[in-house]
Order: sequence, then C-alpha cells, then structure tokens
Amino acid sequence: MRAIGLGCSTGGPQALATFVQALARPLPVPLLVVQHMPAGFTTMLADHLDRLGRLPCAEARDGETLQPGRLYLAPGNRHLLAGAEGRGLVARLNDGPPENFCRPAVDPMLRSLADACGGAVLAVILTGMGHDGLAGCRQVAAAGGTVLAQDEASSVVWGMPGAVAKAGLARALLPPAALAEQVLALAGGRVGAMA
Repeated sequence: MRAIGLGCSTGGPQALATFVQALARPLPVPLLVVQHMPAGFTTMLADHLDRLGRLPCAEARDGETLQPGRLYLAPGNRHLLAGAEGRGLVARLNDGPPENFCRPAVDPMLRSLADACGGAVLAVILTGMGHDGLAGCRQVAAAGGTVLAQDEASSVVWGMPGAVAKAGLARALLPPAALAEQVLALAGGRVGAMA
C-alpha cells in the first residue's frame, strides 16, 4: 500500500473525526482527504482533526512530499491530486473545473492516486450527498486497489457511499470506527511499503 484516499461530504466532518480518533496506531502511508467544503472552513477542519492528536493533519500544500502517517486535507476550492516523484508522492493542487459540482472533488484525487500508485491504493468513501467518488473508485478498483465505504445505518446521507456500494465496488461497508480498523489491517505496518 502506498496511499489512502478518503472522500466525504454531508456529515463528513463528524464521520472523519470518528474515523481519525479510531486509528489505534500510526498509518504507514499518507492519507489524502477531500471533504466538500468551501475555502476557510477546510483550515478549521484541518486544525480540529490535528488537535485530536491521532495523526498530524494540515491542508495540503502544492508540491510538498506526502509523508507516511500524515493526513493531507484538500483546501477549499482547490482539487488535491497526487503525483509520483521517484519512489514517493507529491501533492498537486489545481483550480481545474468542478467535478460533480464540487471543487475540491473526490474523483480527481482518486484518479491521480490510481495513476501514481496503480493497485497500491486504498479508497474510503464516507457519508455524503451525490455520487462524487464513484468514478474514482472504479479507477482504483480497475487498477487493482481496494475500496471501502461507510454503511447506510451510520451515514447522514448514503449518497456517495451508497453509489459505490450499489456499483459493487466496496470490499466492506462499515461505520467510521470500524473502517479505521479495516484501513489499519489493510495498510499493514511497513511504512511506505507496497502491499
């Protein structure tokens, strides 16, 4: 596993906080997160997640090297992509057109991870309206990666995870805390290692 990409929208901040708090040990790979949220609010969300103390969290900066065990949040109104650089990954921010009426959007982030990492990607889709993330999860799955999604019972809106589930892409449907446990199990314990 080289990276984890997580997407969420309506109800996402709370689900994301629950997910982060449930991480019992450091992630061995970087975690890229797209939460549908305008500029300014993503800064506050990153600060909140960072204060939970489970893993360092900040808004992603264009060109920075993505480090294992850190959470990189897409800034409001910017798409967050990952690019391969040597054996590592770098963050790329852009002002490309909205996708699924959103910027940042989940699909471009997941597409970039599949392109950069092939099958060594884990995609996680949490609660949210619409179907952003579905096309990206298709690309992750086609590359040999793994897809997980939040279950309907724990979702505020089961649009995004429901679309992934109905397409038959999700390996498991779980509430956020259980998703965190599954992510740790799938990501393994070797920092930066290919699974």
